[in-house]
Amino acid sequence: MGKIVILAIESSCDDTSAAVLCDGVLLSNVTASQKVHEEFGGVVPELASRAHQLNILPVVDTALKRAGVDKKDLSAIAFTRGPGLLGSLLVGTSFAKGLALSLGIPLVEVNHLQGHVMAHFVRTGEAVRQPKFPFLCLLVSGGNSQIVLVGGETAGAVGSGMHMPKMTIIGQTIDDAAGEAFDKCAKVLGLPYPGGPWIDKLAKQGNPKAFVFAEPNIAGYDYSFSGLKTSFLYTIRDLMKADGSPTVEALAAHIPNLKEDLCASLQYTIIDVLMRKLRKAAKDLKINQVAVAGGVSANSGLREAFLDYGKRYKWDVFIPPFAFTTDNAAMIAQAGYYKFLDGDFCAIDEVPFAKTTI
Repeated sequence: MGKIVILAIESSCDDTSAAVLCDGVLLSNVTASQKVHEEFGGVVPELASRAHQLNILPVVDTALKRAGVDKKDLSAIAFTRGPGLLGSLLVGTSFAKGLALSLGIPLVEVNHLQGHVMAHFVRTGEAVRQPKFPFLCLLVSGGNSQIVLVGGETAGAVGSGMHMPKMTIIGQTIDDAAGEAFDKCAKVLGLPYPGGPWIDKLAKQGNPKAFVFAEPNIAGYDYSFSGLKTSFLYTIRDLMKADGSPTVEALAAHIPNLKEDLCASLQYTIIDVLMRKLRKAAKDLKINQVAVAGGVSANSGLREAFLDYGKRYKWDVFIPPFAFTTDNAAMIAQAGYYKFLDGDFCAIDEVPFAKTTI
């Protein structure tokens, strides 16, 4: 078998991304973000799909050129089939199908959530620390908060580039995701979209113990963040009522460091909820290989918590590079590469899906 060259396409939400991987080594990873959603305070699905149509051709072309690869040298095309925004997924899926048909090469579908987990196996030519099986992965993003058991007795030797591992969700949010809680609370504070990075920035200047928010009491390894979000809203409402301020901005003008303290307390609480459940799962399953993935894994507080828990509980922790935390095609390429080696191809008539489990 000659070189295995995978072109990957990711279009699940508002980032159009393409990557090229050769024999398990990443050659390029290009992403075009969409600024159009900022004025609306959230992603507008119709605008997102239109922007994908404009971005996908130049993004793929740039990824191929940076990799120094001609499309005739491609072995397969991997694409995100779901979950995500259906209109956005249709753009990436349709492009992948058309290109694969024109080149006469196979398609490889990738579950977006599995892609986030596989970000830990992306190689750029340098030595990369990779978790050993079995390991736990805390997958946290704007739409998902899950604890995933990766590998075990049925896992393949992913470290040697042989198989996709088995992934099993052992805990997940029953309502809002952690990233969603960050973004919605940021909106209440009048912070720009996306709000998560702004909360992280302001939290560094605040007191994490300034406010106490209600924490959910959910059995097992599952999460819930809707009550925490409501508690945050009620705290601000009560402060405004006591102060007589008509807006959050007016309230902040009367109370020094208010936004910073609210952000620090919110971030502390969300991370505490995430880590306590992860700690319970690791202890119960007797696993010390622990990873984090997804957009929220870029949060500095969560990264520090992982390092702290690693020291306290003797975990071997794995935190992805910032480039592979948010939606990107490199993680899709990595998952697609292992599925290609497994001969796990996708029929041309498969359609994208908006919702699924891992």
